Amino acid sequence: MTDMRTAYGKALVEIGEQNPDVVVLGADTTDSLKTADFGKKFPNRFFNVGIAEANLVSVAAGLAISGKTPFASTYAIFLPGRCVDQIRNAIAYPSPADKKGLNVKLVVSHGGISVGADGGSHQQVEDYAIMRVMPNMTVLIPADTVAVSKLTWIMSQRYGPHYMRLTRSASPVVHQ
Repeated sequence: MTDMRTAYGKALVEIGEQNPDVVVLGADTTDSLKTADFGKKFPNRFFNVGIAEANLVSVAAGLAISGKTPFASTYAIFLPGRCVDQIRNAIAYPSPADKKGLNVKLVVSHGGISVGADGGSHQQVEDYAIMRVMPNMTVLIPADTVAVSKLTWIMSQRYGPHYMRLTRSASPVVHQ
């Protein structure tokens, strides 16, 4: 069993080797979301905005407008609820050149009730409901690390806003 965050981090490095327009952002979650390897390999394409999730979303939107494909990562509890205005107004609604939404990939970890030891304030169960009603948003909830890798690649190749929710704990492989 391995954790989804590690699969996500590995996929980002592989994608970054193939696509120079991919950039990765974090909200002081480099180690937790396993994006440190991308940052080491591509330091000019990695941005840590600090503990400022609304800024994370806004910077990702700006990078998308400039032609980049940003993957913005943080914890599930901090993204949809705190940043609903930025996600809706800066990523989901804008439609440049007849496209639907901006090309921003939002990836969160510690979703659901997978962080029980952290207490009730860290249990994020409504995030995918919030994201599902966003216009133009594709919501992904992978079952295992195989799906995480494949879906990360698919997100990098498809235009539009995406939201992928990962869990913290290691999970068994469901797909081959």
